[in-house]
Amino acid sequence: MTSGRRTFVDTNVLAYAHDASETKKQPIARAVLKEMWADRSGVLSTQVLQEFYVVATRKFHPPMPRPEAREIVALYSTWPVVQVDVELILDAATLEDEAQLSFWDALIVEAARRAGADRIVSEDFGTGRRIAGIAITNPFDAAPYVDRPQEFLPTTRRSASFRRSLP
Repeated sequence: MTSGRRTFVDTNVLAYAHDASETKKQPIARAVLKEMWADRSGVLSTQVLQEFYVVATRKFHPPMPRPEAREIVALYSTWPVVQVDVELILDAATLEDEAQLSFWDALIVEAARRAGADRIVSEDFGTGRRIAGIAITNPFDAAPYVDRPQEFLPTTRRSASFRRSLP
């Protein structure tokens, strides 16, 4: 059970955790996600799941097979997922101007705010920054996660074939 703390996961952290070609960032991203699986504090959005699917199936070297990417999306959909809707888009468009962010980054921040997150893990915003009252942490800057065990997925029927594909 969570201790009330919620951490919003940006696409890059999710992607690095599942990209075998990212030999330095993968163990860090996996450890971050392992912690969130353990304490049930992770949240994400439909934007993150969409972006992950596209990155995994088109930009990984080699690309992830689509059935495997769908399975990972389904696995993470068991976390709290913020749906991107018109209100969220309009809030992000306002934050884009106020905080001088790209629209896509503003959408991440607004989704995190809607989820009640007190932290975003991402390599895109800069560690130590606060946006809309939410702390930003880049787990790749000062990685306290490196020496932790790498197995991070819960045992589920859907995750069995994915876990077998892990290095």
